[in-house]
Amino acid sequence: MTVARTGLRVLVRGAGIVGLAVAEELLRRGHDVTVVDPAPGSGASHAAAGMLTPACEVGWGEGALLDLGVRGARLWPAYARRLGVPLRTTGTLLVGLDHGDLQEVERQAAVLGSLGRGVDVLDARAVRDAEPGLGRVAGGALLADDHAVDPRAVVTALRERVPVLPQVPAGPPTADVVVLATGARLPAPYDQLVRGVRGEILRVRSDDPPGRVVRGWVRGEPVYLVPRAAAASGTTPGPGATTGVEVVVGATSEEHDAPPVVTVGGVGRLLDAARAMWPAVERAELVEACARDRPATPDHLPLVGAAPATDVAPAPRVVLAAGHFRHGVLLAPLTAALVADHLETGRVEPALDPARLRPPTEGATPCPTSSSTERP
Repeated sequence: MTVARTGLRVLVRGAGIVGLAVAEELLRRGHDVTVVDPAPGSGASHAAAGMLTPACEVGWGEGALLDLGVRGARLWPAYARRLGVPLRTTGTLLVGLDHGDLQEVERQAAVLGSLGRGVDVLDARAVRDAEPGLGRVAGGALLADDHAVDPRAVVTALRERVPVLPQVPAGPPTADVVVLATGARLPAPYDQLVRGVRGEILRVRSDDPPGRVVRGWVRGEPVYLVPRAAAASGTTPGPGATTGVEVVVGATSEEHDAPPVVTVGGVGRLLDAARAMWPAVERAELVEACARDRPATPDHLPLVGAAPATDVAPAPRVVLAAGHFRHGVLLAPLTAALVADHLETGRVEPALDPARLRPPTEGATPCPTSSSTERP
């Protein structure tokens, strides 16, 4: 295949954080880019908490995912400075409320140790010293290198650099390549490669927020609290609203086939877990509840590169930037670089090659869902 190094005409479908990052990188490299999305930034990017924490998002045998996350995290300080968005660099405190929950912390520490990234488990006193506002906890671990960013602020900054159209311009197709970055819903014939996993998330405004990201388990229920400056949150306080800091509380995770909606059960579980972990949440103002689908693949690794061969031969050629599951914000700048490198050199990251998941032919069984243990 002949690959142009400059001047490609690229159509990017999808203006979430991944699609916009890809488009912005291609524009920076001198390509002609058109981005199409009828509702930019309204999918998973709108709900995402923005935790840049590769160590918390891996399980047994997921060394490739950890390596990918570490590479993505290293890009974020310079990426955030270039976009002009704040980056929270106070780390993540991983917490277990009771001794059963602490076993989950110890399990995660063991996973990281097996992947060559050791982390020390702290006793209850050390955890409370790190965050005095915590409830009564059994212990935890401090991941000092973790960062966090506001995905809505990132989308806003990218949209200032990347024009987005609501639909493909009329007339004959002119693109040399189409990049599909449409989140949890890929068009046929690739629609079976990614499935939606619903996540519900809350935003509250608190005068007594945690000083860093706090995440972990409360009686087996995974939960996280991500503090964020109210001015950067994209939500406007109503009359009589509490001043202070927005805290993102999340997130549920549910396999389903229906559109994502906020449920009473999901909100109840999040609030119960959040109040046990951080009692001051009881006094916070509830600002927002929303639900979105995470775009998941069977192996939890994204699809970045040339779309796999199908019985249908699309023209122009198709490149995927999809299936980022819980890692879309973390991996957005890395995905952008990988897509641009692929278009200019033909290189594909082996672990992310979409060819590993050939779309099923008509009547075939769809890709199975993953059975790996859920993480907070």
